[in-house]
Amino acid sequence: MSMPVYFEYGCSVEIVAGHDVLESIPDILDRLGAKRPLIVTDKGVSGAGLVDVLTAAIGARIAIGSIEDSVPVDSSIETVTDLAGAYRQQACDALIAVGGGSVLDTAKGINILVSEESDDLKAFCGSGTLNRPLRPLLAVPTTSGTGSETTLAAVIKDQARHRKLTFGSPFLIPNAAVLDSRMTLTLPPAITAATAMDAMTHAVEAYTCLAKNPLSDVAALTAIKLISGHLPRVMDTPEDPEGRLALALAATIAGMAFGNSLVGMVHCIGHALGAVCGVPHGNCMAMLLPYGLEYNFHRNGRLTADILAALADDDTYARTPREDRADAVIRRIRELNAMLHEACEGRHPRFLNEVRNARGEALVPKEVLPQIARAALDDGMVLFNPEDLDYDDFLMILEHAWDGRPLDRSLVRRGV
Repeated sequence: MSMPVYFEYGCSVEIVAGHDVLESIPDILDRLGAKRPLIVTDKGVSGAGLVDVLTAAIGARIAIGSIEDSVPVDSSIETVTDLAGAYRQQACDALIAVGGGSVLDTAKGINILVSEESDDLKAFCGSGTLNRPLRPLLAVPTTSGTGSETTLAAVIKDQARHRKLTFGSPFLIPNAAVLDSRMTLTLPPAITAATAMDAMTHAVEAYTCLAKNPLSDVAALTAIKLISGHLPRVMDTPEDPEGRLALALAATIAGMAFGNSLVGMVHCIGHALGAVCGVPHGNCMAMLLPYGLEYNFHRNGRLTADILAALADDDTYARTPREDRADAVIRRIRELNAMLHEACEGRHPRFLNEVRNARGEALVPKEVLPQIARAALDDGMVLFNPEDLDYDDFLMILEHAWDGRPLDRSLVRRGV
């Protein structure tokens, strides 16, 4: 392994994981000097009874300021502003985010506004705009995908401009991540699949893109191994607490990886696809991951080949010739998506033309692909992709991903 000339790695989150760890929340808040948290969640989580599980575990030791469950599927500036108002009105002094990536990112946005005493979230967009610690924030994930509980980033949609805004600062990292298997036991199959593939993509891009380092590599490969070993098992037996906890840990560990190494073109296109068409982020990652590996093949195929050791068993890795291992990884990811597509009765799309809303309507018409390609150009993660990309490259990838055609590697421009 060639060592980088310089790298930084940090993970300041207190991670508490197990089958009955929600009960530790009052002690964590007490150490942080907080007494009146705002619980932020969404209607799916509250409707599934998971907030009740949380509040029962906390008991009477903490006075909950308010429970707000209005977070949408895609976090928005308007939602963040409204919930910051609820925080102030209820005189809260901390946040507990109970949910998936949208909820966690919303809580980070709320924390910016209440800590900075502002109503203009866009003023803090980008990196370097926050220069002091924020209010206490605890993350309680109810999906096993985003890794937002360990990262310094938040992605929040600007509805008016159909753009996703990125916020980055070490001060956005939650104070603690509480991983309790009870919080993911009722996760539906399609969401289980999408969020697990989100975590898989975080880990794969962390390992294969430009800002990787030896510590992020260890985390990335560990996450891939946990997902590949437990996702099929959880799809067969959703109520398996050991498998659920393994996937939750995988998402958090993948967050530790990409939170330090960042990601690449799969996320560039995924962010644009979500902003323009409203496709759930995990679905975007699952569909686009094979294309990211194919597009970057000539640049980092040797790194993709390494992943086979974590994605498959030892015998398969040993039997596969070195020159075939990268292709074997891409093939296995496509096979995993196909298995999930079948297990979810078609609700885990493999290609862009399979994405449907609840009414069965296509979410990604082919004529919108140029708009997505243009939006992807503005994503900062393009800087960390191994191969250069321009508008034509993004459009070519999208056209292949739309109907499921493998990428013709001879069409990839080899930038210098």
